[in-house]
Amino acid sequence: MLRIAVLVSGGGTNLQAIIDGVANGKITNTEIAVVISNNKKAYALERAAKAGIAAQCVSPKDFPDRAAFNRALLAAIDSCRADLIVLAGCLVVLPPELIAAYRNRIINIHPSLIPSFCGTGYYGLHVHEKVLERGVKVTGATVHFVDEGTDTGPIIAQKPVEVRDGDTPEILQRRVMEEAEWNLLPKAIDDIANDRIFIDGNQVKRREL
Repeated sequence: MLRIAVLVSGGGTNLQAIIDGVANGKITNTEIAVVISNNKKAYALERAAKAGIAAQCVSPKDFPDRAAFNRALLAAIDSCRADLIVLAGCLVVLPPELIAAYRNRIINIHPSLIPSFCGTGYYGLHVHEKVLERGVKVTGATVHFVDEGTDTGPIIAQKPVEVRDGDTPEILQRRVMEEAEWNLLPKAIDDIANDRIFIDGNQVKRREL
């Protein structure tokens, strides 16, 4: 059974997709061990409570410096014996020691087709604003493993989403979530839980069945 720790900063729509996926069988061999947020007011914490999942806030504001926060975050994840860390709308920069301790065991969902519209400063609604400013016709979402770079880890899966005339950043954000994110992330977790994929260099490959 794969034990996952879900890190989230806001409303937790991707967390809900994971909760629903475990409940309806789209995600198998998996349990959500804990939900951790850096934001005390994150609705994601309420989603976890409603689902009977352990949840806690580990906020940088509660610690004297970043090093103390980093230690507390790592301790919180270690204490739940997580096999996989899932970043589901997590806006915290992960400390290098956490990435090292969970090498190839951290995944993230990003709301664009990496390597487009990614990297430092590209998160949340800002991604969709930039997509519309550039005038691209297709955007999407990407699930990838996390390394020390920003959105640079091996890509697990991607799904394209059409950009339509009249889209606002908010409308496009919702379509990307509904058509891509909420499907890609549960599928990636299920693939990892059932040992269907592996990392070869900087590429993710599927095992021969």
